Amino acid sequence: MRPLSRLLLASLTTLALIAGACANQQKTDGSSGGTGGPQAMSTIEDVPNEGSADGTAAAPAPAFKPYEATEGFTIGMPAEPQVERKQVPLGANTVNTAAFSSRTEDGTIYSISTADYPEKLVASRPPEALLNEGKDGLVKQVQGTIKEEADVTLDGYPGKSYTVTSPVVGELKARNFLVGPRLYTLLVIYNPNHPNTTADAFLTSLKLVNPPPAITTATPDAGTSMDAGTVEGMDAGTGTDAGTTTPRRRKAK
Repeated sequence: MRPLSRLLLASLTTLALIAGACANQQKTDGSSGGTGGPQAMSTIEDVPNEGSADGTAAAPAPAFKPYEATEGFTIGMPAEPQVERKQVPLGANTVNTAAFSSRTEDGTIYSISTADYPEKLVASRPPEALLNEGKDGLVKQVQGTIKEEADVTLDGYPGKSYTVTSPVVGELKARNFLVGPRLYTLLVIYNPNHPNTTADAFLTSLKLVNPPPAITTATPDAGTSMDAGTVEGMDAGTGTDAGTTTPRRRKAK
């Protein structure tokens, strides 16, 4: 397989998720497709200042309903999601991506995306590295800054939980999970002026249906050079402990 950018690898799923959420908001707002990019989905300017310290009533919290995807999972959604599926070329392979997004009346966007990578590629990297790349790809996509992050698990599969502040989309809470060769990305985007009390309910509602076994990280042959951009010869490293949850905060610079 040809050399790959680590960030590009992660961006396949984040781009699908952001595009799906953006398309949903553009449809609701009546704005054109054009070249608006992530700016079109900003929750900072589009959401009225309701339910704040002035005593005005906030929009009612959405009632989540189970949504079953053919990709093999269920998740709570506030409404029937908009779905976008794509096949993305990756070297000599193809990555199947799917993005599911729903936007509520207060402008909050709930999204989940999947990206199914070649097993050989996933086996060439430790889970921690792939999860960090998924996180970094999303943060770069929204031009954001991580406020806090933690290691989490889902049915024993490793994951990352983090909160990001973005000048483009507002504030978002996200989780990534690596389930076999699939990377899940869950995302809630909301106005930072209003506390979001439903993000955690959405982020913890993901249920896996007949998930595949975890992929064992391959050990490269001794003496093999480790090119950060290639599939073969990458640092095998060690996987995260599936039984632990270790919160951590980034140190302020």
